[in-house]
Amino acid sequence: MQTIIISPLVSHRLCLARAVPCNRLLNNHHRAPPSIRLSNHRSTTSLRLFSSAAASRDSEMATEDVQDPRIAKIASSIRVIPDFPKPGIMFQDITTLLLDTEAFKDTIALFVDRYKDKGISVVAGVEARGFIFGPPIALAIGAKFVPMRKPKKLPGKVISEEYSLEYGTDTIEMHVGAVEPGERAIIIDDLIATGGTLAAAIRLLERVGVKIVECACVIELPELKGKEKLGETSLFVLVKSAA
Repeated sequence: MQTIIISPLVSHRLCLARAVPCNRLLNNHHRAPPSIRLSNHRSTTSLRLFSSAAASRDSEMATEDVQDPRIAKIASSIRVIPDFPKPGIMFQDITTLLLDTEAFKDTIALFVDRYKDKGISVVAGVEARGFIFGPPIALAIGAKFVPMRKPKKLPGKVISEEYSLEYGTDTIEMHVGAVEPGERAIIIDDLIATGGTLAAAIRLLERVGVKIVECACVIELPELKGKEKLGETSLFVLVKSAA
């Protein structure tokens, strides 16, 4: 499995004070990365640009002096809120990215540039933040958007896939007939942490004969090793958190 990263070192969404296994919505982290300073609750960091076309290695770093200013804008637009929703959690708030029209536009543009003209007919978005980034990408590349939801959220007949959490299991569902065998799909979410939800989405789509081109996220928390659960499916992320 290959991972392609365009990356400043910045944490995203939830980072717990203690590093124990977690589900995708409460992602554990030992501490805020040492390269990050919090100023007005926004994360700032030095940048490194990683290659968007790694061939055989899991990740391939491009020349250090090649930097994309769009990545810096995206990283700096994410607000960090300590002790939310409970003490010990550093909540990485992407709503501030959405308020920044340039950062939001650049986020979508980076994905669109990668996936346009590749024969992709399905953009599958994972609940809930995949619903934010998936539809504009789908519209821009001429694909349909397929929501992949938690149980009992879709009104029609569904096909389901179960996956493991730290304690117990959860399920992801998709409407029957939303995709057709032989279609080419990408799966979109804002973050990959432990990888359980994305892995379930891959299995669900493959069960109905869809070819998964790639999984794509705004950020990866690599110390949680979520990409290892994706099997042979490659992963594309914009920013990667520091260990």
